[in-house]
Amino acid sequence: MKLPKLHIVAIVQARMSSTRLPGKIMLDVLGKPLLFRQLERMEKAQLIDKIIIATSTQIEDDAVSEFCSKYGYICFRGSLNDLLDRHYKAAIRYDADVVLKIPSDCPLIDHRIIDVVIEEYLKNIDKYDFVTNLKPGTWPDGNDVEVMPIHTLEQAWIEAKSANEREHTTPFITNPMNGFKIKNVCWNSGLDYSATHRWTIDYPEDYLFIRRVYEELYPSNPDFSLEDILQLIMLKPDIQDINSRFAGQYWWNRLIEN
Repeated sequence: MKLPKLHIVAIVQARMSSTRLPGKIMLDVLGKPLLFRQLERMEKAQLIDKIIIATSTQIEDDAVSEFCSKYGYICFRGSLNDLLDRHYKAAIRYDADVVLKIPSDCPLIDHRIIDVVIEEYLKNIDKYDFVTNLKPGTWPDGNDVEVMPIHTLEQAWIEAKSANEREHTTPFITNPMNGFKIKNVCWNSGLDYSATHRWTIDYPEDYLFIRRVYEELYPSNPDFSLEDILQLIMLKPDIQDINSRFAGQYWWNRLIEN
């Protein structure tokens, strides 16, 4: 099947003022910032035409702008808390037909998954307003991909009112009350790895886990895959144990209980 030719723009929202782990996107992994490592992986996706780093206009996010200048990435600056506004205006600025939302806390994201989700959207372009792999999640946490045409994002930008809808970009779209046609892409393993495998970064333990994965896999294979990570932690379960207490949808309840 021939896929339609559209301008597909990935927008990575990044800021220095993370509440749980400030400056996490600039933490070192094998001599480069964590954000660089994520973008390095994303750039291998075959179906992305452009990657935009969308940060805020706050002075602390000058560091993100400087990062982009140093490594040759496009930087867009907008609202600190209205991420829906920041996302939409970045998409408009760079003439996106199709917009990807990928968080900056996914440094182990597999470009193969990105292409799978984009392809699902392109094959069903007349059927769906929004394609994701998060509703429900089945892939290891930290492989988050959300794909939408610009008109879907624009409708959300115009109509979304609540603070939650504005801050988190896509809740207005995923709310079934708003009538968007949504497709979820599940992992064909038939298992829910999002409940047991945490590859995102919010806490120091997450950073230690991610850094260890890179140290083990990157030197011999910079393009290591999701399957490579799974094989690594099967052979060396102590690696997964590093941040396992944060794994799963309701991990914070377990912390309270303990």
